[in-house]
Formats: sequence, structure tokens, C-alpha cells
Amino acid sequence: MKRIHFRFRGSRSVSSLRLLKRVYFCVSLPPLAFPIHFLVLNNCGTKVCAFCSNMEFRSARQAILQLLRTVAPTDLPVLLEWMRTTRDFDEFTHDNDDAILKNIAEDLRNCLPLETMLSSEHLALQKIQQRPEPTIQVDAFLYDEDFIDSLCEEGKMSRNYCMVCGSHQTAPLGFVSHSFSLMELKFIYHHVLPDLSGKVLVDVGSRLGTVLYGGYLYSSALQLYGVELNGEFCQLQEMIIKKYQFTDRIKVLHADICTQGSLLQNADIVIMNNVFEYFLDETEQARAWEYISHNVRKQGSLLVTVPSLEESFSGLQVNIQLSPWVEQIPLNYDIYPEKDIDREALEQIHLYKIL
Repeated sequence: MKRIHFRFRGSRSVSSLRLLKRVYFCVSLPPLAFPIHFLVLNNCGTKVCAFCSNMEFRSARQAILQLLRTVAPTDLPVLLEWMRTTRDFDEFTHDNDDAILKNIAEDLRNCLPLETMLSSEHLALQKIQQRPEPTIQVDAFLYDEDFIDSLCEEGKMSRNYCMVCGSHQTAPLGFVSHSFSLMELKFIYHHVLPDLSGKVLVDVGSRLGTVLYGGYLYSSALQLYGVELNGEFCQLQEMIIKKYQFTDRIKVLHADICTQGSLLQNADIVIMNNVFEYFLDETEQARAWEYISHNVRKQGSLLVTVPSLEESFSGLQVNIQLSPWVEQIPLNYDIYPEKDIDREALEQIHLYKIL
């Protein structure tokens, strides 16, 4: 028998499989078609090409299944588990995952007003209006910088406000978002969090569901839970989950997070993005943080917050000691490969390990 190696473009060789025939093959994986080349040694030792052209999906699928049937029975479970959990295929799927998230953003834009605020969000609207500088809500997942530029060109949005009505003295508007941008989602799942295979992730205040969709596409998390108090946002999330067939790993709970102790206690990852500041008064914020600190206690689990815990607690009457509860993990904000990044936005993301 001949030991073989199969190589995925951009990854290391994976060996130790055995075939009954002496076969050399290499596999490269575009999104839907796999050009697979089988070089079989005939009796004279000459390499004969079994397949020489790009395959359509059906042919590629059959070739892979045929290959799996030749793997030693003792090695097959290991191979299948590796294929299910490996990140070696990421380079072939990322572009497609980005496109899916952009399609989701378009679907949500068609369902929501430009400011992405619901009339039922009275407190959030009031708090935005009370900020010292004029501020507008612009959802970073739905509207990236290029999209905002196009809206400004069309006169549907402005980046500036007039400090003296009728003059040319202007200043930049403040922007606030309650969702992660595509850039931030990729940073979190590719560079902040470890491999999530077999892990349970909870997004507190899931709103439009962006953390859940990103987790489905960018990670191998076993289960992704979103907890959202607003019923209208829950309906929007359910619509997207059903349309894009995410139901096997995503579940949305229409609930107050302060009723979900068991879920928090068993979570491996908890994500909280601007979750309480705009939606609860200070007394309710303090109560919610006390509940979080009492229930997010699984040793070694991870907590991702925007902003930092210290900033979230400032101005609140809370009795939470951080040092016995969490350890902050430094993040490398320079690791992100994209050229045009919002460094300031990335620096708002903080990672903690539960002690």
C-alpha cells in the first residue's frame, strides 16, 4: 500500500491515509467546483491523469465520495471530523460568506428606516438626542462607509451639521451604532476568539442578529443563542434565520437576559455590544450587570464587550470587583489584514477570560 498526501491550497499537507491503489492526487476548492487531478501509477510506473478539467458540483461531489470510500475504515471518522471542524477551507469560503452577510444587510435595510431605530425604542432615542454633540444612529452592519458616502451624495444623509444656522461653520456629526460592522465581525471571529468547535456562544441583546450570522458563517460554534428583549427585532432575526437556513445552529430567545441564568452559566462565549447603555436607565443597567457578573462564571469562558467593562461600569452603582472575576486578554489590533480599517472601532472591542 502507498501512503498518500492530499494538499489544500494555502494549507499544510495532511497525511497518514492509506489507499489500496497507488494514487497521487491534489485538491483545490473553489466555492462550487473542485478541479481534482488523480495521477494513477500504471504497471509501468507512468502517471496517468484520470481527470484533467474543472468539475461541476455534481462530478466533484461524486469524486470526493469515491475518494472517501477508499479511506481505511479506522481513519475515516478522523478524516470526517477534521473536514467538519478544520479552518483550512476558510480561504475558499470567506468571499462567499462576506457576500451572504451583505445580502442579509440588504434584506434588513429593506425592512427598516434609515436610522434603524424602532418607534418602540423611546429611551434609546431620548439618550441619543441628549448627547452633547448632535448624533445620529447609523447601523454599522447595514451601512458601511462607502454606503454612507453614496447616501450623502444623494442628499439622504450628512456627515456634518451647521454650528451656526446658514453659515459655512460646520462640525462632524456623531455616529452611534448598535451593531458590529462586517469588519468588526471578521476581526472578532478570525482574530479575537479561538476555534469555537463544540462551543456555545450567547449574544446578549442580539438586535438584528449580526453576531449570530457572523458566528454561523465565520466560526464552527456548535450553537449560537441570541437573547433579545424587543419582539420586533426577534421577528426580523427569525425571518433571516429561516431564509438563509441557519436554523440548525442559531436560536433566538425573546427574553430579558436577567431571566436566562442557566444559558449564561453554560455559555463558552458571551458577547455584549453596547448592550445596556442606551436601552436601560442607570438602575436597570446596574441590576443587569450584577446579574451578568453572578451568572457568567464558567471558568475559562470568554467575554467580549464593547466598550470595556470599566467604561460600562463608570457612573453606575455596582458592587462588582473585576480582578477576582475576569482577566483582560490583550488584543493585537494590527493583525487585521484589511487596508481600510477603522482602528478606533476595533480598539473598542475588549476580551476577558473568566477566572
